[in-house]
Amino acid sequence: MHVTIRLFARLRELAGASELRREVPDGASAQDAWDALAREFPAVKDYGRSISCAVNEDYARLTSPLHEDDEVAFLPPVSGG
Repeated sequence: MHVTIRLFARLRELAGASELRREVPDGASAQDAWDALAREFPAVKDYGRSISCAVNEDYARLTSPLHEDDEVAFLPPVSGG
């Protein structure tokens, strides 16, 4: 099935794109999409323990299942003042 992966901040810079369309296996979770992203762009792997995730614009757990044409977004931690 196909999903859209949206990336923000540093993740966007590391992947060189803010949005990617990728195929994931049926029954995949947001974690599976993240793992595929980390295989394609190894530099993002360091963020795996601290990212937030949203599926179809709602915050979600990495265990959330994905469906055809879902949008999964990965957001790195944000700091500021």
